[in-house]
Amino acid sequence: MDGSTTLAAPVLILLGPPGAGKGTQARMLEEEFGFVQLSTGDLLRAAVAAGTDAGKRAKAVMEAGELVSDDIVIAILRDRLNDTDCAKGVILDGFPRTTVQAEALDRLLEDSGQRINAAISLEVDDAAMVTRISGRYTCGGCGEGYHDTFKQPKSTGVCDNCGGTEMKRRADDNAETVASRLEAYHAQTAPLIDYYNGHGALKKVAAMGDITEIASEMGAIVRGAVA
Repeated sequence: MDGSTTLAAPVLILLGPPGAGKGTQARMLEEEFGFVQLSTGDLLRAAVAAGTDAGKRAKAVMEAGELVSDDIVIAILRDRLNDTDCAKGVILDGFPRTTVQAEALDRLLEDSGQRINAAISLEVDDAAMVTRISGRYTCGGCGEGYHDTFKQPKSTGVCDNCGGTEMKRRADDNAETVASRLEAYHAQTAPLIDYYNGHGALKKVAAMGDITEIASEMGAIVRGAVA
């Protein structure tokens, strides 16, 4: 790249705890703007499968049962950002997780004339999130989603979609585990909130309402950030 800010592909970061709707909103942004969502897990798996230099390093580390270092993740991300499908912009989900990673990401983007256009934090009510996540379950046959409070099947224990009677819950979708995950998220992410707020890139979106309304607000933020 030539470093021109007019040509640099936008980079967005999505922040938010599990269940906040990051995946749903990322898909909607992909459709509206042509961006590509990049998650750390997907990046690692793709790099290992492709056998890139960074992917080989990551594979060796993972096979040894160790955590992949920030340097390797950054190297994999650098390779991925050079792919043609990222030319319209990317959405980073799950990275960075620490201010050290955020600083490394800033250096990487600076080398290619890019920057963080917006770090969007999906703000949730913790108590409501515990209710939302701990009450959900799915049909074991077709995967149709249900909820103890918000969406029960018309006939108890019978899937509206396929008529199946085997309902499943994720083992970690219980109130105690969800509350613990939320507490860990806030502790881990608080420094990132401060970091991006200090850099003028932080945008907050209330994420407990209607999905389409949230998407509309996020779309407006993105249009302003990439203008």
